[in-house]
Amino acid sequence: MTNERLERIIGILSDAFFPIIKAGLTYTVPLTLITFALGLSLAFITALARLSDFAILRAIARFYVWVFRGTPLLVQLFILFYGFPSLGITLDPFPTAIIGFTLNKGAYSSEIIRAAILSIPKGQSEAAYSINMTKWQAMRRIILPQAVRVAIPPLGNSFISLIKDTSLAATITVTEMFQKGQQIAAVTYEPLWLYIEVAFVYLVFSTVLSYFQSKLEIHYERNIAK
Repeated sequence: MTNERLERIIGILSDAFFPIIKAGLTYTVPLTLITFALGLSLAFITALARLSDFAILRAIARFYVWVFRGTPLLVQLFILFYGFPSLGITLDPFPTAIIGFTLNKGAYSSEIIRAAILSIPKGQSEAAYSINMTKWQAMRRIILPQAVRVAIPPLGNSFISLIKDTSLAATITVTEMFQKGQQIAAVTYEPLWLYIEVAFVYLVFSTVLSYFQSKLEIHYERNIAK
């Protein structure tokens, strides 16, 4: 590699760094946080429905999980963004990404939450019922606090995975980090180095979020210990 080419590559990467970071802060991080929060709420409802005494609720929840865990996220995004307009339903790219990621993440996270709840020994529930707690009181006061402790590590890993999965939003024209890298690569004709730079930024974002995840786990462990 000649000095002239090296200088050109360094200049391109330097110019591209802040636009990529800006795209991450404008789209990637908000998309991750919003969809994780919504997906977690949906997952909790779905998990409770799967454990419900009502057969219809269990069937609906099981069907939802089956569909969204059994089909690729990319296909789900394409159906929402490119398929729904044929039904007269047109959504902007960012809301489409939020809906798609939320539904997908809700299905996967619901199984984590359900497994965490089922991991709590039945004797805990029986002890709660023996002191005249209702099923919901036992769930809220006894089961869920313990289940949260079990669920935090896998949910944290799911959260870190989500920030990487948001790169799929580029396929429906959301200008997140990967899309921004593609746009710059198309102009500069240096895809290798730009995609490496994008990968590095994803790595930085994931590392920072992993740090906060570990702090959350430690904080929760301390509260449990008290």
